[in-house]
Amino acid sequence: MAYLLGVALFALAILVSVSLHEAGHMLTAKAFGMKVTRYFVGFGPTLWSFRRGETEYGVKGIPLGGFCKIVGMTPQDDDVDPADEPRAMWRYPVWKRTIVMSAGSITHFALALVTLWILAVSAGLPNPNFPSTEAEIRQEPAVVALSDCVVPDNSVRECQPGDAASPAAQANLRDGDRITSLNGQPIDNYGELLTALRGLTPGSTATIGYVRDGQPGQTRAVLAKTERPPLDDPEGAVTPVAALGVGLIPSTPTRVTYGPVAAFGATADFTGEMAVNTVHALQRIPQKIPALWQAITGGERDMDTPISVVGASRLGGEAVENNAWLVFFMLFVSLNFFIGVFNLLPLLPLDGGHIAIAWFERARSWVYARLRRPDPGRVDYLKLMPFTYAVILIGGAFTLLTITADVVNPITLFSR
Repeated sequence: MAYLLGVALFALAILVSVSLHEAGHMLTAKAFGMKVTRYFVGFGPTLWSFRRGETEYGVKGIPLGGFCKIVGMTPQDDDVDPADEPRAMWRYPVWKRTIVMSAGSITHFALALVTLWILAVSAGLPNPNFPSTEAEIRQEPAVVALSDCVVPDNSVRECQPGDAASPAAQANLRDGDRITSLNGQPIDNYGELLTALRGLTPGSTATIGYVRDGQPGQTRAVLAKTERPPLDDPEGAVTPVAALGVGLIPSTPTRVTYGPVAAFGATADFTGEMAVNTVHALQRIPQKIPALWQAITGGERDMDTPISVVGASRLGGEAVENNAWLVFFMLFVSLNFFIGVFNLLPLLPLDGGHIAIAWFERARSWVYARLRRPDPGRVDYLKLMPFTYAVILIGGAFTLLTITADVVNPITLFSR
């Protein structure tokens, strides 16, 4: 039930975000005097509606987004009443049209930023100083967390019957112990512990020096066997190596909580990193399509492949099921930021396509004026329809691909 509740909550959060996106278009259009005739949540048959002033508001039967109708978005709109011609959107200055068309993405950014600020002062944001690279991890003090078992191969999975118990646990080491020596060899950091273990034989007995609560101690453990690539070549061939059955407890916390004022700076820094990651994710989409197809046809799902709103909702359900509300809200932040950036891409029918055309018209008019030539007028959207349909077709196919992958082979963050 918790999982289904989480899925429903995340799907509702997405619906609210998209509805507010359309509300951003509507409110800015109305503020500039443009005529907005309809604002609806959902698509399909109308379930309920009412009219206030010149706008009809309502809810439709398919809760997959929303829309608002602004009169005269393009000069080719043929349903503009002659009385409404002066208020047609395309007649307004380019800067006003830019604000209206970007208001949807700005709404998504605002939702992401407000949520991040609230998280920064409550649950905390990811620690920017947390060790993330292999080199940083190896420089950490060898403070260990005990594993439940030693997986015999080079894979990441849950323990199974027949897996060797953790030698460290059998030697009565505890979570938080700092290993200081191995067979008399001093250990200053986690990297040195890994290197020392590689020099030992699986099945041999190792003498381990450690510090617990400031007090030194010593114990002995029979090392288990696993498979790993060379430390200096993670992509190299795996070979049998000795294993102690421990992981690293980093010396820095994974999250940092900020005061109300400091949270603004932390939110800005995190947003900057998120912007870079979003651009990189967009650039990687074409090369991830084969991986999505492989996941659908029975291969392992790559954690770095794109997900649809279905996949995001499933992850939201997992987060709620595991009481990981920070993960839930960070998914909400990431999705809103990605949608905001994606909508600004200069492609029709996205908002960014309309903005790009508006500024192209403005630049072209400026150039023609300097050349003392007649203004060429507005761009003919009808001539761009083949390109628009191509974008819709490619986008639809990609959406279908990601939804299928999220149904038949979803990405999971937690073991269920």
